[in-house]
Amino acid sequence: MSSLSSTSIDRPVLSIVMSLLLVLLGIVGFFYLGIREYPAVDPPTVTVTTSYTGANADIIESQITEPLEEALNGIEGIRTISSTSREQSSVINVEFNLNADLEAAANDVRDRVSRAIRLLPRDVDPPVVEKSDANSEPIIFMTLRSDSRDIMQVNELATNVIKERIQTIEGVSGVRIFGEKKYSMRLWLDPAKMAAFALTPIDVQNAVDRENVELPSGRIEGNETELAIRTIGRLTTPDEFNNLIIKEADGTIIHLKDIGHALLGPENERNAVKRNLIPMIGIAITPQPGANAVAIADEFYKRLAQLKKEIPTDYSLEIGYDFTTFIRNTIHEVQDTLLVAFLLVILIIFLFLRDWRSTIIPVVAIPISIIAAFFIMYVAGFSINVLTLVAIILSIGLVCDDAIVVLENIYSKVEHGETPLKAAREGSR
Repeated sequence: MSSLSSTSIDRPVLSIVMSLLLVLLGIVGFFYLGIREYPAVDPPTVTVTTSYTGANADIIESQITEPLEEALNGIEGIRTISSTSREQSSVINVEFNLNADLEAAANDVRDRVSRAIRLLPRDVDPPVVEKSDANSEPIIFMTLRSDSRDIMQVNELATNVIKERIQTIEGVSGVRIFGEKKYSMRLWLDPAKMAAFALTPIDVQNAVDRENVELPSGRIEGNETELAIRTIGRLTTPDEFNNLIIKEADGTIIHLKDIGHALLGPENERNAVKRNLIPMIGIAITPQPGANAVAIADEFYKRLAQLKKEIPTDYSLEIGYDFTTFIRNTIHEVQDTLLVAFLLVILIIFLFLRDWRSTIIPVVAIPISIIAAFFIMYVAGFSINVLTLVAIILSIGLVCDDAIVVLENIYSKVEHGETPLKAAREGSR
């Protein structure tokens, strides 16, 4: 039975074709590999987040966190459970053992949480169960601000223009808006005036729900015409809200302006993004699992340059941080090390053998082995990162060791008078 080495010696064209095939497969795999600083490793952690509007930390802990923790305690494979109860929010982190199946663990947590929902307050938001994701961290963060426009106009441009333009980049999982300021109508009520009219905030809420509504109204049909009817019942301006009828008693009509006033403002005033005390909107880009972060950044900067030309001049769009800068620097350092190692190997082999013809063998074998490894990395689901590149650097030594052992064995037989072909067969055994 002939070995691969003897077959390659007897059929050099076949060995060349096989080498070229390995190189082609490696090149194809290389262009499909993602680029990261470190491998994507999802920690075995599941997070349960629950919101309860208006509740303080004590209520959150006693009525939400503790019932959920008791329900989660019996799940198999749990290593630790930690929780944080703050105003209006409960966060429970469930860490599993390293050998646990994260998907099965997340399903177990969802089952226990669904059973415990009946123990929670009626008006609490449904708990959200999420698996920890190594790709959930943003790779690029930028800020948008304007010195002449209010923060809601800045938010509108960020949401409707910039986010829509960026989230279509290949490999982008999502674009997150920080410090979001959506348009809303804020109703400011005067407690003294409400007490004078014997009104409560519930009465105001019921009036808004009753009057601020748009319902389907059908259509008008004729012999040759059909028209859709639309009743305009939505309130859109502060004046319309101020004239809203809250209550009618004994012939007296009470409007919102009698007990307070409406003002157009941001939906959430508690969260904000500021730099040097200047309010702004933050925009973050999150990649998909296994995506090439460097390729995403390259395409992002192309679109950013176009966006800066299109948005009004009174807007300022700046980069907060670009995590791919560190990835590029790290990858370049390892690439330089890889090149230096390759050159040193060639130099040392030539110094010891003093024969260029013998030196060519590892010079050809090393690049073929490295390039072919990229296809194996692609099939295995790996990415180009610091650890895989360091492994390639170490593998140069393995390839050289094998090549030098066989080469020296063949070289010694040639020096003893055997023909190159016979020495190659004997030495490769």
